[in-house]
Order: sequence, then structure tokens, then C-alpha cells
Amino acid sequence: MSDAELVLRSTRVITPEGTRAASVAVSAGTITAVLPHDAPVAEGVRLEDVGDHVLLPGLVDTHVHINDPGRTEWEGFWTATRAAAAGGVTTLVDMPLNSLPPTTTVDHLRTKRAVAADKAHVDVGFWGGALPGNVKDLRPLHEAGVFGFKAFLSPSGVDEFPHLDQDGLARTLAEIASFDGLLVVHAEDPHQLAAAPRHGSPSYAGFLASRPRDAENTAIAQLIAQARRLDARVHVLHLSSSDALPLIAAARADGVRITVETCPHYLTLTAEEVPDGAGEFKCCPPIREAANRDPLWRALTDGTIDCVVTDHSPATADLKTADFATAWGGISGLQLSLAAVWTEARRRGHDLADVARWMSTRTAALVGLDARKGAIAAGRDADFAVLAPDEPFTVDPARLQHRNRVTAYAGKTLYGVVKSTWLRGERIAADGEFTEPRGHLLSRTP
Repeated sequence: MSDAELVLRSTRVITPEGTRAASVAVSAGTITAVLPHDAPVAEGVRLEDVGDHVLLPGLVDTHVHINDPGRTEWEGFWTATRAAAAGGVTTLVDMPLNSLPPTTTVDHLRTKRAVAADKAHVDVGFWGGALPGNVKDLRPLHEAGVFGFKAFLSPSGVDEFPHLDQDGLARTLAEIASFDGLLVVHAEDPHQLAAAPRHGSPSYAGFLASRPRDAENTAIAQLIAQARRLDARVHVLHLSSSDALPLIAAARADGVRITVETCPHYLTLTAEEVPDGAGEFKCCPPIREAANRDPLWRALTDGTIDCVVTDHSPATADLKTADFATAWGGISGLQLSLAAVWTEARRRGHDLADVARWMSTRTAALVGLDARKGAIAAGRDADFAVLAPDEPFTVDPARLQHRNRVTAYAGKTLYGVVKSTWLRGERIAADGEFTEPRGHLLSRTP
């Protein structure tokens, strides 16, 4: 430990080998060793003993809408990354839409990176966008360092990011497969949505009927068929329909290269508890019934669902109207994701090692950052969340760091208080205080 600059010590450190008492040595922002708890600390080495608080690898959230530039009044890099830091998230990957311009060309990527450069409190990477007519831009974006490409199979909600039809999906996926890139997909079938009952009222039941499970199931089946034909890598975003799980498991068993995520709101909230007119609960696909939630948890347990991400997608309060037809769809959960998932996970008998696997290890692997992120192990970045797992708190929107403090979790009692967050061996958030931005802008590496 003589070459260490910093040692973090805890009686409960989440490591790839299990949870144990340990001292984690850090030098130049990198973990150099995970040692016994009582390992001697050399003179001059800074020791941070967090006692019985749990030392987790910093979370890696690969599905965040920051909307900056262009719709910065919805969310910006400064506020989103502060919310991330407050919640134990040390790395996030920004979605290509809802900003103006969307990240669909190399020039647009440069614009996005320039805006983010001095505002990132945590490390930030970028997805590219796949639209009708931009196949020519996909390889240059890949070479410029995006982590993959986002596509919609149904309308996205913003005119500047139109969805792909099946022919467009085939052309896009063929191009991405040619350089073994990754396509991440909002999978709802537009024909199923068009055939569903129309809605236009504060009724949540009406909204739920307008976004049926069959829309997800059909789109996922179509995506699987295209991925199988092209041997392409695909990822299903924000899965909410448990009916699609057998399709996904069978495809994976057949060798289709498909991964799947779900979100805290699908794992912790249910349709039965959503009040009519409560636009803060609107998202697409929707929060479904309690009976749908249990299979999602079983799929997390058996690995059919790979990971959990927020799909943090805020908007100004005026866009969260009481009419579910017109309210902006998106859940703001970046700061609360760890506590929300842990609260339900502990009730179901899971431990924090499971949560770290779903929200850090596997998300880092999804985007190819697992050589540096996602685990407390020698050679990884010294990114940590220090958590008091048994400490409850009531969600107060006024204490949230994201720009528009509208949340579906308001008033809920959650467990797990993030005491501090560390990025490359530097404490960046603790007790509601933040350092100046220290995040790096990340690029995909070969």
C-alpha cells in the first residue's frame, strides 16, 4: 500500500468476489488493490474510514436524457450530473434526442460535447441517433466515439427524431452490423398503438389501454427477427411488458445477440397506485399492473433482463399536464434510482451485490466500459458510492438536483441514503455539497 494516495475502508465493500470488509487502495484515480480491512496504511496516505456504510462501485446509468443544448429548460448537463452525483451515479450515457440538435451527425456530436465539457460533475458518454435517411452518418459517428445508436420503432414524441419503419430498421441494422456496433431500440409497434383504444382524459386506465403490451411484444419479435438475420447486436430499452420475456429468453438461447434493460419505475411502481391526472407518472411504455411487475423481478434474478437504468426524461412542470394524452412522457429518477431499486430489492430478499450487478457491472459491460467502470477491483477507476442502506428517507422534491423537480416518487419512503460519491478517487458529493465539475467526456474505445 506504500504507493497509494488514498485508502477507503469499510466493513462492507461490494467486490466481484462478494461483500467483505476491506481497504481499497487508490492511486492516480485508479484502484490499485483491494486489501484486508486491517491492512496497515503507510504514513502520509490519506485514510477515509466509512465504518459500516457500504462501499459500492459507482453506478453506470446508460439511459439518460439531458436535452442540452436546445431544451436546456427541461434538463441540462450541470443539473443532471449533479443529480447523478447525489444519487451515487458516477457515469452516464446521454441519449441523442430531446436536445437540439439531436446527436445524429458528427457535427452534432461535437456540439453536444462542447456544451457538456465544463458542466459534467460525473463522467458522460454519448449515444448516436439512427433516423430515416442517416445511414451514411452511422459509421462516422461510431468512429467518433459514440457508444451505439438509439432508434425508435414508433413516434418518439419530437418531430426532429422520426422513427424507423421495418425497411429503415433493416437498412440501419445492416450498416451497424457491418462494424459490429450496437443498436438500442425503443420497441413499440406503431400499428399496434394505432389499433389500441384512443384516450384523452385524466384516466390512467385509459392511457394504459392505449399502450398495450402487444405493442412491445410485436416490436421486440420484429427486432429479434432482424437481429437474427443479420447477426447484429441489439438492446431492448426500458422493457415494461413481462409478456415479451419468453421471446427474449428463447432468442438468446438461439444465439441472437440481444440484451435487455428495465427501469426503476417498472420495478417499484404499479398502475394500481397511479392517481388519475398525475402526469408525473406518464412514461412510454407505461407503468403496468402489479401482476406484471413480479415477472420482471424474476427475469432480473435469472438474467433474462440484464440491467436497470433510469430513462431519466424530465420536462418542465407545465408539460406534465393532467391529461395523459397530452402530458410529456418521462420519469425523472436519476437521483433516486439506487434507493428506489434497493428499497424494493431488499423487500424481495436481494442484496446490494445484486443491485451493483444490475446498475453498475452490467451497464458498464453493455457500453464496453467494463475495463474501467462497474466494479471495485484493481485497475478500475476509483468510482464509489458510500451508502447507508438501512437509513430511510421521504422523497422531498425540493431536495432534488435535477432542473425540474417533478417526480413520481414524491412523498415515498425509500431506504438507502447516499452519504458520498467519489469519482476517480475524488469525493464529488457529500451531504448536499458538490465540488466543481470534474467529470470526463467518454468515448467508445476499440
